[in-house]
Amino acid sequence: MKYLVTGGAGYVGSVVAQHLLEAGHEVTVLDNLSTGFREGVPAGAAFIEGDVRDAAKWLDPSYDGVLHFAAFSQVGESVVKPEKYWDNNVAGSLALLGAMREAGVRRLVFSSTAATYGEPEQVPIPETAPTRPTSAYGATKLAVDHMITSEATAHGLAAVSLRYFNVAGAYGAFGERHDPESHLIPLVLQVAQGRREAISVYGDDYPTGDGTCVRDYIHVADLAEAHLLAVAAARPGEHLICNLGNGNGFSVREVIETVRRVTGHPVPEVAAPRRGGDPAVLVASAHTARERLGWNPTRADLAGIVADAWEFAQHIAEEHE
Repeated sequence: MKYLVTGGAGYVGSVVAQHLLEAGHEVTVLDNLSTGFREGVPAGAAFIEGDVRDAAKWLDPSYDGVLHFAAFSQVGESVVKPEKYWDNNVAGSLALLGAMREAGVRRLVFSSTAATYGEPEQVPIPETAPTRPTSAYGATKLAVDHMITSEATAHGLAAVSLRYFNVAGAYGAFGERHDPESHLIPLVLQVAQGRREAISVYGDDYPTGDGTCVRDYIHVADLAEAHLLAVAAARPGEHLICNLGNGNGFSVREVIETVRRVTGHPVPEVAAPRRGGDPAVLVASAHTARERLGWNPTRADLAGIVADAWEFAQHIAEEHE
């Protein structure tokens, strides 16, 4: 099978592209490298440096499907620069859907997000929960989900949206290279490396066990495997939406303590005020993914996730020495 992976030079896209190659598929990565890295394109994948809005230039009937990761994903930035997110995430996805329709490529897996839910009414969060995003990032992802539903209904697209919770860890030579970095585990690892003085803990008065926010962490390799299952499970005329998470939550302080234990380095903390829009607990119900995709995450141990991320962070640090 032959697949186009948009945004395949980014963190999740690169790991999914590698998994596709390992499964024997032919892969083309399309990425404009605005946030991705050329080093993130797996060996064995064809690479096109280009924008998803121009996908029609390269997409043709030889492709069996598209896995779509090309999006801006910084929640804070999306609040102050919403136009950037609507233009890239929504207009880019609309152009991609048009290119797929014209080329007769009728299978899509979309990288969606738990940010579509906003403040949850119940935990774990099911796919039937109300969608009330609190950022332009979440709103743009939800808009694309709606577009995909319309495309499936009107034009027979076979589509699956995967709503991630907190993705972490690394897979071989592929891990997080965000610049700027905004994800908790790599930020805490930067403190352990001495690249950052301390980790800010935003709020310690939440109604949780230790007062800090609780999040559901999923290993990036488990996430990638869900994408391969989703490609196979997609059905013409249906848009299936699945949450991806472990169903267990870890607090900010539990993450920090796990990093200390795994790395053997001190990690100073600095108390900071709560950030607006940060729910106390975000944990997924992944029942639909298990039932419909046959997905079963096997790397749910937080220490193992941190250890993989630490090994990759050390590798990146050596590259820049």
